Amino acid sequence: MRFSTHPLWLVGFRPFFTLACLAGMTLPIVWALIFGGQLPAPAAPFSAIQWHAHEMFFGFGWAVLGGFLLTSTKNWVNIRGYHGPALMLLAGAWVVERLGMSFGGTWPRPLFLLSNNLFLGSMVAMLMWTLIRYRSQDSYRDNAFFLVLLPAFIVAKTLMLTGEEFAAGYGMAIALFRLAFLVMLERTLTGFMKAAFAAQILRHPQLDMAIKALGLLLVIEFALPRPLTAALSLLLAVLLTIRFFYWKPQLAFRRIDIGIMYVGYLCIVGQLLIEALGHVVNFVWVGSVSVHLFTFGTMGAVIPAMIIRISKGHTGRKVVFDGLDRAVLYIMLLALTARVLLPQILPGAYLGWIHLAAICWLATFGILAVRYIPMLMQPRIDGREH
Repeated sequence: MRFSTHPLWLVGFRPFFTLACLAGMTLPIVWALIFGGQLPAPAAPFSAIQWHAHEMFFGFGWAVLGGFLLTSTKNWVNIRGYHGPALMLLAGAWVVERLGMSFGGTWPRPLFLLSNNLFLGSMVAMLMWTLIRYRSQDSYRDNAFFLVLLPAFIVAKTLMLTGEEFAAGYGMAIALFRLAFLVMLERTLTGFMKAAFAAQILRHPQLDMAIKALGLLLVIEFALPRPLTAALSLLLAVLLTIRFFYWKPQLAFRRIDIGIMYVGYLCIVGQLLIEALGHVVNFVWVGSVSVHLFTFGTMGAVIPAMIIRISKGHTGRKVVFDGLDRAVLYIMLLALTARVLLPQILPGAYLGWIHLAAICWLATFGILAVRYIPMLMQPRIDGREH
């Protein structure tokens, strides 16, 4: 078997969920050690906090989002999808970017820029090509949002690594990932609730479109007046809250594999409320609560469940969460509690809470790596090619 025909390269989620597990294991614990002074900051031409934010969004986050979109877009437009050498190129570019971000401080500037832009630039171009070329057979008309969202990630990435524009960049990155999760939750929870509980949840086209449009508008929050962005964030939080109660949470929370998705949804609402009310409510948070409510509560909670579902379902296995699968979701809820809630109660132990949260990520993605990377390396068990 040629390496390019190995099962790992059959479809996008296989290499990128593998990389996401490895990144989820290592990046948070490395940051905790850097933050605590046990490790030196990366040898890179930007600050340690820029490195941390960039690696969690564009290292870990984009390994997950890239794997999801490479897999989903082929299904949306009913084509074979990228595989073989194309996926090898993307995975190699991801690895080179991680090396450049950590050790590229002394590299020639052109080499560093190439290492830092090849992965995302190639991924965005390939996804855009798929969505544009096969637009006429796309089963989701609102995929037009991705035609704006995907190239905007490149802008956010560039801003994050520019010292004076860092805040604008990571705010833009949060807004882009938030919109991607809103689209994903809207599409998947409809099917999950029907399959798990034979329940129909509210799908109101005007409400759904208003939510996505507001999410898209908040991508350029850094360029808008603060009172306007506060009002937009509050309006989006209100609309999401109204829809939440029509999505039958009383059923969803009976099962952790479904309920964790609703936790992610609520953390989006919470993050928006903090952003909206921050300039009128004089409350001092310990730590970057708004950011970490989203990164731990939405990304951190939902992504392990997504990896489990897609890894099982798309390798021909029955999508059932066993005891260990459910355990990793509870571990990530502990991580959320340790990173966001406990520092408000015991701020003197702040460094300890950061380390505990990082250990939870290490445990969660370590378990997922041991259990699912071998699965991603093997052919489908139902005899289908991909």
